[in-house]
Amino acid sequence: MSEQQTGRLYGVGLGPGDPSLMTVRAVEVIAEADVIAYHSARHGRSIARSIAERHLRPDHIEERLVYPVTTESTDHPGGYRGAMEEFYADAAARLAAHLDAGRTVAVLAEGDPLFYGSYMHMHKRLADRYPTEVVPGVTSVSAAAARLGAPLVEGEEVLTVLPGTLPEEELTARLATADAAAVMKLGRTFPAVRRALERSGRLADARYVERATMNAERTAALAKVDPESVPYFSMAVLPSRVDAPRGASGVGEVVVIGLGPAGPLWLTPEARGELAAADDLVGYTTYLDRVPVRPGQRRHSSDNKVEAVRAEFALDLARRGRRVAVVSSGDPGVFAMATAVLEAACEDPYREVPVRIVPGMTAAHAAAARVGAPLGHDYAVISLSDRLKPWEVIAERLRAAAAADLVLALYNPGSRSRVWQVGKARELLLEHRAPDTPVVLGRDIGGPGERVRIVRLADLDPAQVDMRTIILVGSSQTRTARRGDGTEVVWTPRRYPEA
Repeated sequence: MSEQQTGRLYGVGLGPGDPSLMTVRAVEVIAEADVIAYHSARHGRSIARSIAERHLRPDHIEERLVYPVTTESTDHPGGYRGAMEEFYADAAARLAAHLDAGRTVAVLAEGDPLFYGSYMHMHKRLADRYPTEVVPGVTSVSAAAARLGAPLVEGEEVLTVLPGTLPEEELTARLATADAAAVMKLGRTFPAVRRALERSGRLADARYVERATMNAERTAALAKVDPESVPYFSMAVLPSRVDAPRGASGVGEVVVIGLGPAGPLWLTPEARGELAAADDLVGYTTYLDRVPVRPGQRRHSSDNKVEAVRAEFALDLARRGRRVAVVSSGDPGVFAMATAVLEAACEDPYREVPVRIVPGMTAAHAAAARVGAPLGHDYAVISLSDRLKPWEVIAERLRAAAAADLVLALYNPGSRSRVWQVGKARELLLEHRAPDTPVVLGRDIGGPGERVRIVRLADLDPAQVDMRTIILVGSSQTRTARRGDGTEVVWTPRRYPEA
């Protein structure tokens, strides 16, 4: 006699609520199943069962998987998580008994079984032991977009799906950076989600969808929704920005944004969100090219030597009600556009124009991270460019910082028209530093031409330095070492020796 065959497990997606949105395959599986399993709260009602009800037979074996807790507290010794783990283990064992007896088991799931669905907990516990098929379903996100009649994402936009149970700060950061988004699991989380939308500047665009495709469906502008009326089966949606109206809002401002040293990996969530929200982008062509093109945004690029003109242009746009992002490499407050904008903004006719600064990763910190922690103790930041200040001032500051035994981060070390400053700086520093002082040369950090070298101060070659290079000069305490994998690291101890 052959060994008995086990039953087959199905995770059946039922769609968002309207029974007519079930797939043909979902209906077929339910019709063929011996056992129909579905989750419910302790009140006994199951939305999943109600969706599939017309396809249930009197001879179906029904397994009602009743959650021990939903939002209330529990006296389980393991707390909420412990209670749920015990429930899932028990539910899986009940289904396994049917499968071992050769019965086909269909676990019903609203939406899609593997999209925030309860079925996945059964799948993780049973799919490696029994033949299994997952039947996908229309998600609530797709249903919400359909009911709003608004595209979710278009072109190269990215859709972000978030649970409303995330901490408010995390929600704010993610919403600020999102092209389009759906926030699920509202109910009690709605006030925090609304605050996150407001803080991220996205509240005006947010739409609310409740029980999409069900009889009690409701849609509205999220800002107008009463928090006391929001059930769990509701969603906040930020639709595609492609066709969203842009233009003068009557309340203009200038936001000066640090892009970091290179591409998108170095961009902060705040900066990403401000770039997406801007009506106009203003900046040096090379830096502006780092910012993705977005439909409806105007881009105004210019040469790197016209900071004051660029600042006044941005402020004039803001006076006409435009929301303007002025971009800088690295941090805008470090030898960059924040100063130029503020200088102009503190004079007539721009005194009333709102100006904000959004920080970015500096070139010094990026280069330091590549080699270890050369900036681990006190350090000074000096620009070697004598275009805006006399070389005598630079030389005096170099001597003072070197005499104070500070680590140095040297910006703007050289260009085609400035070829001697690095050599002169090396001579000045050697008056106070040992020849073998570690020097880090970081070029194009984070970019395609990245190159990082560690040399002795005495061996610092001006020919190896250009405008895209930052120089970090160690103090008397800065150390280098070669680790087990062959990499050389540089660090400056935080503990300074006593005199």
